[in-house]
Amino acid sequence: MNKTKIIATIGPGCDDESTLQELVDLGVCCFRINLSHGSKDQKNRYFDLIRSLRTPLGLRPTILADLAGPKIRVRNLEKPLRIKQGDSIVISNDQVGPGKISVTSGVRFEKINPGAQILIDDGRVSLEVKDLLSDQALECVALEDGVIENRKGVNFPGIALNVPVLTEQDEVDLQTSLSKEADWIALSFVRSPSDYDLVRAKVRDAGYTTPIMGKIEKWEAVQNLDGIIDSFDAVMVARGDLGVETPIEKVPLVQKEVIEKANQAGKPVVIATQILDSMIDRPVPTRAEVSDIANAILDGADSLMVTGETAIGKHPKKVIGVLSRVIEETESSIDYEKYSNEPMDKKINTANAISHAACSVSGDQGIDILVTMTHSGSTARMAARYRPAAKIIAMTPFKETCRRLAIVWGVNPFLVDSYKSADEIPEIANKVLGKMGLIEEGERFVVTGGVPVGVPGTTNYLSVLKGN
Repeated sequence: MNKTKIIATIGPGCDDESTLQELVDLGVCCFRINLSHGSKDQKNRYFDLIRSLRTPLGLRPTILADLAGPKIRVRNLEKPLRIKQGDSIVISNDQVGPGKISVTSGVRFEKINPGAQILIDDGRVSLEVKDLLSDQALECVALEDGVIENRKGVNFPGIALNVPVLTEQDEVDLQTSLSKEADWIALSFVRSPSDYDLVRAKVRDAGYTTPIMGKIEKWEAVQNLDGIIDSFDAVMVARGDLGVETPIEKVPLVQKEVIEKANQAGKPVVIATQILDSMIDRPVPTRAEVSDIANAILDGADSLMVTGETAIGKHPKKVIGVLSRVIEETESSIDYEKYSNEPMDKKINTANAISHAACSVSGDQGIDILVTMTHSGSTARMAARYRPAAKIIAMTPFKETCRRLAIVWGVNPFLVDSYKSADEIPEIANKVLGKMGLIEEGERFVVTGGVPVGVPGTTNYLSVLKGN
C-alpha cells in the first residue's frame, strides 16, 4: 500500500474501459476530468466510464472534476500576428484593429504593479505594460520578437484583474459534475479565500457537500496562500500557469511552501503538471522527472497528478507503472520516526489530540495498523496529518467518504456496515482487518473514533486491541 496517491487525467489516450481499468489495477485511485475540453456528451461519457470501473475493494475510483475557470485567451485574430521587439501594442477586451490584441470579454484591469508584464502562450511572447488606458485596455510594448496566435492563453502577472470566479460554462459543468457524483471539485485560477465561499454556496444550494480543491496557479494565490489553505478543503499546486504567473525559479519554493503549510493544516495537497511530461511521447522518463517525483514525495505531497501523460500520451500504462515504482522505492527509504510527529499548534482540540495520540501510540509500540472509525473522514485526515509509519485504515459506512479519502496521504478507506454504538467497533475492525489479511490473531492494532457515533468532529476514543 503506497502512502502517496496517484491521480490520472482521462482523455483520448486512455478513454476506453479496458485501459482505464488497467490504470486502476496499476495504482490509480482517482481520475481527473478536465472540463476545459470536450462537448457535454464527451464529458458525460467520461463520468460514466469512470463510474463503470472498480478498485480492488469493489468501489469505483474517485472522480476529480476540474472546472476550467476564467482562462483568458487571445480572440478575434484571423491569422497569426508577427511582432518585433519595441512594437507598441494595445491589449483590450473591447477593441479590434491594427496594433490591438483582443482578449476574452468580461475582463477588467484594476491595478498595475511596477514591472507588470503580459505573457502570451505560456510566456513565449512577453509584453511590458506601459499604461492603463482604461479598465478594458492596456498600452504595452513587445520585449522580444514573436508570434501571437488566436486562442492562446494570456497571463497578467502583476496586474489586478476583475474577473468572475466561475464562467457561465463553469456553472453548467459544476451542475453536471454534482449530478454525476463527482467526489471532488477543483477550482481553477483561485485568487482569494472568498472564491471558496462562492463555490461552496452553489454546491450547498444544489444539495451537495462535495469538497472543493483550490488550484494554486495565480500570483494572487501565492500572496493569499495562508487564507486559501485555511478556506479550501484541499489545494493543488498547478505548476503550468504558476510557472508563468510567477518567476519560474520560484516554482519549486512555492511548491515546498504549499506542501508544508497544507500538511500543517491537515489539508490534502496535490502536485500537478509535467510530472512525467517526456513520457507523453517517450516510453521512459528523464532522470530529472524521477528526481522531481521523489522530492515531492519526500516533502509530503498527498497525491501526484499526471495530466497530458495519460490524457493524450502514447504510454499511459507505463506512466502509471513508473509513478508507482518511484513512490514505492522513495517511501521505502523514509524513516517516519524522524518526521515531525508533534502537534503543529500549541493548543489543539480534543479530536486532534486523540489523533496525535493514536499516531504516537502506534509508533511507540511498533504497531503497524491504525484504524480510524469515521463518518465524515475528518478522523482519518487528522491521523494522516501526523504522517505515521502505521497503515491508516479508515472504516466508514459511506461510499462518498471512502472516495473522498482515497486521495489523502496514507489513508486506505474501507466500506463497512453501519454501526450505532462504540461497542460494535472491535468486532467490525477485527472482521475487516482479518478479511483483508492485514493482521494475524493476537496482533495489536490502534483504533480511534468518536462517541457518540455518527457525530462529525467528535473524535474522542482511543483503544489498543488485539486481532482475534
